[in-house]
Amino acid sequence: MNRDSLDTHPMSEAGSAADLGLRWFALWTRSRHEQVVREQLDHKHIEAFLPTITRWSRWKDRKKKIEWPLFPGYCFARFNVRERLPVLKCAGVVNIISFEGEPAPIPDHEIDSIRQLIDTDLAYDPCPMIHEGMLVEVMHGPLKGVIGRLLRKNERARLVLSVDLIGQAVSVEVDAADVRAY
Repeated sequence: MNRDSLDTHPMSEAGSAADLGLRWFALWTRSRHEQVVREQLDHKHIEAFLPTITRWSRWKDRKKKIEWPLFPGYCFARFNVRERLPVLKCAGVVNIISFEGEPAPIPDHEIDSIRQLIDTDLAYDPCPMIHEGMLVEVMHGPLKGVIGRLLRKNERARLVLSVDLIGQAVSVEVDAADVRAY
């Protein structure tokens, strides 16, 4: 895998990021505008983080390794929420991910964890955020298209298929990589 596309701007000696009210936020971007947004944030001296993954892309006449955003449609930025206008004015930024109308900060440890991962040589891939109890759909294999409830998720997932009307169910193990949230 690769390293991230990361711009870091050292904090001044006057104080830390927390002292300045700087928090991480997820920016929702237009399709395929993640890199453009990251570059604009860099020009505005706003710390940006765009984790990427190397993928092969195929055209009619050739194949080439290119950097894809690990989380398509999103770029991360650290800024004071009261000074968000320059962030929102970046071409390609649709909005700041918000909860109940207020920009929702991301805990530092979540960004730090992703940074630490991409700084290693470990193989990593994006995966759906699924958990026990969710309805999931099988995307590959002999059960493709089947919808059931996820009972256990590790390298194998136990999928429960039910007939609710009669209160009966059957469970089967599937590869966790073959399911997605329904």
